[in-house]
Amino acid sequence: MNTTIIDLIRHGEPEGGPMFRGSKDDPLSTKGWQQMQAAVTDEDHWEVIVSSPMARCRRFAEKLAEERNIPLHIADNLREIGFGEWEGLTAEQVQKRYGDQLDKFWRDAIHHIPPGGEPVTDFHQRVTDTFNHWQEHLAGQKVLVVCHGGVIRMVLADILGIPLARSFTGLAVPYGCRTRIRVDQSEFGTFRSMLSLTPGPNP
Repeated sequence: MNTTIIDLIRHGEPEGGPMFRGSKDDPLSTKGWQQMQAAVTDEDHWEVIVSSPMARCRRFAEKLAEERNIPLHIADNLREIGFGEWEGLTAEQVQKRYGDQLDKFWRDAIHHIPPGGEPVTDFHQRVTDTFNHWQEHLAGQKVLVVCHGGVIRMVLADILGIPLARSFTGLAVPYGCRTRIRVDQSEFGTFRSMLSLTPGPNP
């Protein structure tokens, strides 16, 4: 039996506050740094870190990897979903400019993507392909993945069998939230399960 433990942690609050910022590369705010620092403890003993390339993930991952002297890999395909014309807008601004498109997106993210946005099916494919790559490449280790709410939703949708159309509303993933995945590989196959989901701190 080969067991891999993968902790996924969502980045903290970015500068500029809540908005659709899939590919908008804002750094963490002061509060965001506090949330991330509060989300990890001295009892965490990861052997390797994998991070999204976005500043709100990468800079914390780099700092933690340096402090703990562990390897860091940057995975470009763990970046957040692209929200197209909604990038940089708050939910209120989207509703004002695009009418009921936001409500339709929350109800069925597959068939109601933002104008110019990344299709959820494409996003799911790139995230799960990347997650599976690192799961196999780092088999048997304790891994920290620093990423985004959408990325975590795609991983959990895949593991728990949640329909993609409901994946953005069916799972709440707050800033600094931690999710632990266990992967067991044996002669009988590969079995993956969610061990825990811990709400993020709110200092």
